[in-house]
Amino acid sequence: SLFDRIRRTPLTDYKNITLSVQDKIATLTLNRPEQLNALSPDLFAEAVHALEGIALSKDIGVVILAANGRAFCAGADLKVFTKPDFTKEQATEYTRNADRFATLLETMPQATIAKVHGICFTGGLEVSLGCDFMICADEARFADTHAKLGFVPMWGLSQRLPRRVGLQRAREMSFTAREYSGKEAVEIGLALKSVPLAELAACVQQLAGDILKTNARSVATYKKMYWESQNSFLKDGIQYEIQRKYKNKS
Repeated sequence: SLFDRIRRTPLTDYKNITLSVQDKIATLTLNRPEQLNALSPDLFAEAVHALEGIALSKDIGVVILAANGRAFCAGADLKVFTKPDFTKEQATEYTRNADRFATLLETMPQATIAKVHGICFTGGLEVSLGCDFMICADEARFADTHAKLGFVPMWGLSQRLPRRVGLQRAREMSFTAREYSGKEAVEIGLALKSVPLAELAACVQQLAGDILKTNARSVATYKKMYWESQNSFLKDGIQYEIQRKYKNKS
């Protein structure tokens, strides 16, 4: 079964995400609501584990990335990776899993949809850009606050954001750290649709249902072809982003 494949390793009890499958749609939900779904090392490990299992399944046609609580994702869990005892090895693994998470969303054969409500900041924006589509609530708020916090991206934002919204708009987002509403996200090409919060679930389900009406193999092939055409140098760009960070630390 799908869950047998997903649980092929000792990690069997997710604490930082939830995973549900219904009618060929898998919903992976970030589940740290009290921390505004801040992205911890454990969350990434669980999410990667789940996505790797889903990617192997021919029973799943669409993956929805959602979140519990009042926010989609506040970004990286600063309390974790700013601890004095957070080792270089742990930081490397953290970055590797973050990159793997976004890359799986981008390259897995299933169509992926980010269902965004509340704030979607920095690291949250960074990983959601791996999804094929972003549907958001009108009240959602998007921002790249790396520069405001004195950081730079390490999970692919410098490569994916300009591919999504264009270079000039990406510069505005990153240089100013300003917030964008759901409707503004659609205007700049960051999101596909913005709807009232009460209509968000239905809108996402409608898109997922429309995708499921088509041939899964064709969708998977289209996805691969679009990725190859748009991201021939994405891996090199992400490696540069990561190496630049470590170079600055040394």
